[in-house]
Amino acid sequence: MAKRAQDDQRLCLGVVVGTHGVRGVVKIKPFTENPLDVGAYGPLSDESGQRSYQLTVHGVHKGSLLAGLSGVDNREAAQALKGLRLHVDRSALPAIDEEDAFYYADLLGLRVEGADGTAYGTVTHVDDHGAGDVIEVTDARGKIRVWPFTKEVVPTVDLANGRLLVDPPSEVGEPEQGEAAEIGPDDLETGGNTG
Repeated sequence: MAKRAQDDQRLCLGVVVGTHGVRGVVKIKPFTENPLDVGAYGPLSDESGQRSYQLTVHGVHKGSLLAGLSGVDNREAAQALKGLRLHVDRSALPAIDEEDAFYYADLLGLRVEGADGTAYGTVTHVDDHGAGDVIEVTDARGKIRVWPFTKEVVPTVDLANGRLLVDPPSEVGEPEQGEAAEIGPDDLETGGNTG
């Protein structure tokens, strides 16, 4: 089971996805609502917490944060950091006062249930691949489903009870509930030579 964020004292704010120029500036894909917030909470560290970086923000370009990291002063050193996930201590982040707001890390490990009680598994990942946020749900057999993280699919985030209530989209290849999958003569391909 994925570790719940309340038990984890560090949160990932972004990941290095590339370089910009020759002076060691990196492109960071932000996991914050405002890309500039990646550098707003103090020093960042790698996943292990062993290496710490001071961030110098240079701006935002096409949704990526352009920044310098302490100790990185050339393109080769910056390229070596591609894939580096940048974390901050949870205590450095502001408390959330809004009722319907949460950190995505708070979703990890939550049970995923349908309104009818169907158990779909647990949240194992939340990400934004450019077309909107998605959640990854893994069931007890290890099957992974990836759904849009929208109000239509996830109408209720119930942190107090450790669950998401979902109305999942139909799986590709599965008929809608109540529909029978029928194949008519026009659906069949004919074999034979065409020419």
